[in-house]
Amino acid sequence: MDPFLTLLHSFSSSLSDGELSSLKFLCRGKIGKRKLESVRSGGELFSILLEQQLIASNEVSFLEGLLESIKREDLVSQLKQFVEEGEVNAPDDQPDVHEKPFEVICENVGRDWKILMRKLGFSEVKMDRVVAANPFNLREQLAQSLREWQKWKGRDAKVTDLIKALRGCNMNLVADRVEQ
Repeated sequence: MDPFLTLLHSFSSSLSDGELSSLKFLCRGKIGKRKLESVRSGGELFSILLEQQLIASNEVSFLEGLLESIKREDLVSQLKQFVEEGEVNAPDDQPDVHEKPFEVICENVGRDWKILMRKLGFSEVKMDRVVAANPFNLREQLAQSLREWQKWKGRDAKVTDLIKALRGCNMNLVADRVEQ
């Protein structure tokens, strides 16, 4: 699931009717009147903005301006945090040099996966996003978190860091298997 769409959905559900009306008014110069009249939710408005390429995961300035205009600083700060955490412009074409260690970790680390991710310096916000995207699949939550960690660290993502974190969480058996 696209993290940017998840963010827009959460924004949509937190907008009041008055705020939605204000956003529609502010978009009058960009979206036709007839289209705006049919909009009944924030999600519908964001869909139109995405279609018209006024907003995208790597282009949030228009959305930021809209949210500032309706005095939703809480949403502006969430948007800025999303951008700062590297969800935007994260390279998707990185080689999966950690695939084997990731498989071993996913097979052997269960409910305590969040302890491991914290030891690796992974943020609670990102973990919550991963859980929201995969609510009933522990293994997939861990796999997605490890991939996000790898993207976040880039070239600094080392197997030795994984082993060190595993040992720091007293998951020595898993660490031994990763070393093999």
